[in-house]
Amino acid sequence: MSAAHSTRSEESTASGAAKSVALLTLGCARNETDSEELAARLAAGGWRISDDGENADVVMVNTCGFIEQAKTESIDVLLDASSTGAKVVATGCMAERYGKELAESLPEADAVLGFDHYPDMAARLDDILAGRTVESHQPSDRRKLLPLAPAARQAAAAVVPGHSRSSQADAAQLDAGAPQHLAVVRKRLTDGPVANLKLASGCDRRCTFCAIPSFRGSFVSRTPEEILAEAAWLASEGVKELNLVSENTTSYGKDLADSQALEHLLEGMSAIDGIEWIRLSYLQPAELRPSLIEAMQRTEKVVPYFDLSFQHSSAKVLRRMRRFGSTENFLALLKQIRDVDPLAGARTNVIVGFPGETEEDVEELMGFLEEARLDSTGVFAYSDEDGTEAVDLDGHVDEDVVSERHTRVSMLVDELVSQRAAERVGEVMRILVESVEDDGVDGRGAHQAPEVDGTVALVGEVEGLEPGDFVTAKVVDSHGVDLVAEIVEEAW
Repeated sequence: MSAAHSTRSEESTASGAAKSVALLTLGCARNETDSEELAARLAAGGWRISDDGENADVVMVNTCGFIEQAKTESIDVLLDASSTGAKVVATGCMAERYGKELAESLPEADAVLGFDHYPDMAARLDDILAGRTVESHQPSDRRKLLPLAPAARQAAAAVVPGHSRSSQADAAQLDAGAPQHLAVVRKRLTDGPVANLKLASGCDRRCTFCAIPSFRGSFVSRTPEEILAEAAWLASEGVKELNLVSENTTSYGKDLADSQALEHLLEGMSAIDGIEWIRLSYLQPAELRPSLIEAMQRTEKVVPYFDLSFQHSSAKVLRRMRRFGSTENFLALLKQIRDVDPLAGARTNVIVGFPGETEEDVEELMGFLEEARLDSTGVFAYSDEDGTEAVDLDGHVDEDVVSERHTRVSMLVDELVSQRAAERVGEVMRILVESVEDDGVDGRGAHQAPEVDGTVALVGEVEGLEPGDFVTAKVVDSHGVDLVAEIVEEAW
């Protein structure tokens, strides 16, 4: 134990002050929901939650382990945390994926804890604060913790972050506004009008470039009752928009008795007072059945927004990725969506430089993007990930070629999303106000997901607006992916 660590712990104990933990979250929206689960468990265990690492007894970093850049960021944040004098704990995906290996290479961390530690995390932090040794997580393939048959997974006892099963729930955490047979194990770490809501965890797909299933486990849905209870609780907390997240949202319900569980879940959410927008994220094109598209377009409050995980458009590259689809199929899917709602928002992510990708494949991808008219596109350069099949594929592309392709496709995407935003000038749209500052008021349209798809700067009669208000506004200008809109109808 360092002198700084000892002094911080002794001062907290001597003064009788509440033990405090700074909870820092890296990575995706799913990680953010996991952090709010951890915050609830820690608060129930007597910990005060903050984001102030300089004055906390413990700094817990919920790490990301998806790609090399994210892992590097996680390491950097952990090293920065070690300079505060607080105890340092790594958890989350990178901790789950590497466990003891990470602990051995990063002595600055006092512990590296995995998902199995989540139910009793408060007690583990008590141990760490008291100077007791907590063994770091030993990684394993989490797919082996759940039955092979999806229908048998609901009864399994494995710890799944974000799932308030009876074996993981704490009766003291029952929320007064939720059904008494369910535990809403969540404490909000932000107070804005938007919240992520996890539908499921894990993934049954075997994409050759992705390691997520090995450390997140097989796909398992949360029950509709649990999700609706949490949605109602979020509404009581002032949330207006629910962003539904998972590793694969279109698989929701495959382990439940209802073949249209997601369609029915959307109907149930739409009936919750206070919720105005429901947004689906992480849709697999190959699993996007017509009944779900129809339900999204007919269900009140579900915004016309399609987050489609294309990854590429060349059928040859997609087969090597162990995915399905083609340029023709993807364009037909977008046409199907826009035939019903021409203004529907659509975004995707693509990977360039995958092993075996040729210049012809890149040209096909670029042609697809030009024709697809997407509102937002993320472009990623392929890199080998530990434990994935793609590492052993032939035809690896030279790093400098991957970099050049990434730059070329990124430049095209910047041009295309700017054009798509410019096409929206003249549209009248409903806007959710997200921030009100001295230098302006910003919000988002239904075609824009939080943090990734641009914003709308509001002009005109903006006095009196507050975050969470909705206004009707006409788009008058665009700057890149961002829009400028003039209010034509007051807030409600």
